[in-house]
Amino acid sequence: MLEAEATANMLLMTQPFSAPKIEEQPVEVMLVKAVLDGERDRFARLYEMYAPLVHGILLARVPRDEVDDLVQDIFLHALKKLHTLRDPRAFAPWIAMIARNRAMDFYRSSRETVEVTEQMAIARSPNRTAKEILDLIRQLPDAYRETLVLRFVEGMTGPEIAARTGLTPASVRVNLHRGMKLLRERMGIVSEPPAVAGG
Repeated sequence: MLEAEATANMLLMTQPFSAPKIEEQPVEVMLVKAVLDGERDRFARLYEMYAPLVHGILLARVPRDEVDDLVQDIFLHALKKLHTLRDPRAFAPWIAMIARNRAMDFYRSSRETVEVTEQMAIARSPNRTAKEILDLIRQLPDAYRETLVLRFVEGMTGPEIAARTGLTPASVRVNLHRGMKLLRERMGIVSEPPAVAGG
């Protein structure tokens, strides 16, 4: 009897009781599930959370005056197609993909587009307007322009960009660094080498 008691005490001491862990779901997962369960008003919160991402992706690709209407179109499309999303945790990359595809469709269907050439950009004064800088960003490779717009126009941090686009934080840092370097070159801003003391 004492031996059984001692064994029981030993087991209790070595294996403390712990409540079963409840895995906390990200807010977008709960919102997607709620919308699919008929609570369509919950989609407004998804819109609030992800409109800056969609806006930034479009701003990097299409004329500024088209962006707001396209954001609305994309979220309406996403609401209709939400049932096709296999994994609610993938909402951010899914809505980002829809935005990128919609931007490509915009150019396919658009007849008259004006491409800003590098010569036009260089011919301008170094004191550029925000629109001129945005035009320069749009000429950069895709990964750089999207990352730069999300960072500097939409105000997202590097980790937020990574979380919402599916990129790694390291990729975001590289894209921002290389994108800024290219942008400076296109703007005619050359980093001065540090001055040598005593020379």
